[in-house]
Amino acid sequence: MVEATTTEIQEQLHKFRNDFTQLQSEIARAIVGSEDLINQCLIAICAGGHVLLEGVPGLGKTSLVTAISKALDLNFGRIQCTPDLMPADILGTHVVNEDENGRRSFIFEPGPVFHNILLVDEINRATPKTQSALLEAMQEGKVSAGSKTHQLPDPFFVLATQNPLDMEGTYPLPEAQVDRFIFKLLVSFPELDTLVSIAKQFTGYTSEQPDSVWNGDNLKQAQIMLSQIPVADPVTAYAAKLILATHPNNELANERVKRFVSYGASPRGLQSIIRAARVCCALREGTSVSANDVQKVAVASLRHRVILNFEGEAEAVNVDKIIDELINEIAAPGEES
Repeated sequence: MVEATTTEIQEQLHKFRNDFTQLQSEIARAIVGSEDLINQCLIAICAGGHVLLEGVPGLGKTSLVTAISKALDLNFGRIQCTPDLMPADILGTHVVNEDENGRRSFIFEPGPVFHNILLVDEINRATPKTQSALLEAMQEGKVSAGSKTHQLPDPFFVLATQNPLDMEGTYPLPEAQVDRFIFKLLVSFPELDTLVSIAKQFTGYTSEQPDSVWNGDNLKQAQIMLSQIPVADPVTAYAAKLILATHPNNELANERVKRFVSYGASPRGLQSIIRAARVCCALREGTSVSANDVQKVAVASLRHRVILNFEGEAEAVNVDKIIDELINEIAAPGEES
């Protein structure tokens, strides 16, 4: 009986890895030279989290999100953020409806948030009031309008973009909002070979479009399977130590953290690491999360949750390097002396 259960688990893991690889291949047909970015976005989605993409305009962030929605066969909504965007433009609003008998009533007209995948372009151009309208949707999967609560489609993901260069007319995301994203991913400028490939592939009349590989039901089944992957107590403790080490007043913090960091990662950061590490474990067809799985996702999970102080900002300290240092300094399970 135990052997049959183990065999079934191995088959599920093998199928998940094959499906994930096929998803990557389909999306890569539409997005050239972004294999690592595609991989990290899919890990976040499989872990059930939202993604913040940071990069200058023109690097294909919107195209990436569109390709992901097509490959997953999920309906797709898009919001272009501007300073005059109102919460009702995202969530929806009540409008007057007149029936065939001339009776008037208020009905709720859903906004673009009622899609499986919502692309929020240049989220830092929206005002804090509008940014906060997404908080309940991202955390609870529902929207409150008036006295009623409306459930969002399941699955539901927000993939938001922000431009790190043009800061005029922008509103930096508050920490509470940023903390809702499981990953913050940096979209880098392509290399020469990639630029040449982009010019060849995407300057014609038509371009490659991904075929649907999964659907919402497949994704939810995968998420249930992933949630059942065990995490040993020493691995959980290791991930927790990484979180504590980002806090300058904790004994695990190194000198750079104490000097340059104002606030460390939240408990939600630990949850993000564990959920994403389970996906990495499944991709190698492992049966238990390892410290190496945790290390693979630590930077993407924590870079937006570690807040620099004034000195850190003035010296342009690289948060990614701080996290890498902590990964190297804190002994993983089995490495303790």
